[in-house]
Amino acid sequence: MVLPNQLTVLRIILTPVFLILFLSGDPLLIQISLVVYIVAAITDWYDGWLARKYNYITDWGKFLDPLADKILTSTAFFAFVYLDILELWMVLIIVIRDFLVTGLRGYADYQGVTFTTLKSAKWKTFLQMLFIYYLLVIYTLQNTPYFYEGNTELFNLLFDSNLIYFSMLTVTIITLFTGLEYIYKNWKTIKGLFNIEN
Repeated sequence: MVLPNQLTVLRIILTPVFLILFLSGDPLLIQISLVVYIVAAITDWYDGWLARKYNYITDWGKFLDPLADKILTSTAFFAFVYLDILELWMVLIIVIRDFLVTGLRGYADYQGVTFTTLKSAKWKTFLQMLFIYYLLVIYTLQNTPYFYEGNTELFNLLFDSNLIYFSMLTVTIITLFTGLEYIYKNWKTIKGLFNIEN
């Protein structure tokens, strides 16, 4: 197994480690969970860089890398649902959309078919990651007495329920829109893959 694929597997392994630490309720372990998440995210960038630089591109890697990304981000989203910070229905829309598109792309690659890549999907990913990092950092600082004590009003503002709700709603709508756009622009290819008749 080439190094980029090993890093991808490492990212999958780090995901449950992050989740256990993050939901532990212990301030120190929550801080460590943030570091684990960042390390896992860095492996995403690094394995992609290695694959492109040294042409370590494999069929297995093309399937596993985006899947590992979705597992990591979905785990973070569900963790915040468990903590009653995010709405389950929004997270389900995001997760179903992302795994559906990833599955379609993986099957298309397996069949030797290329799907049209959308620029809007890159913005979607950027917004998702930005929002997750915001929640992770603010939640971690809120659970760190050194930062939280004396700054209660600030954290109440940064973690305001309406702010979180409407930010997540925006991310959800954009994610859903890009999913529908992806299917629309690749519909002919999808019909060919699954022998769907008009």
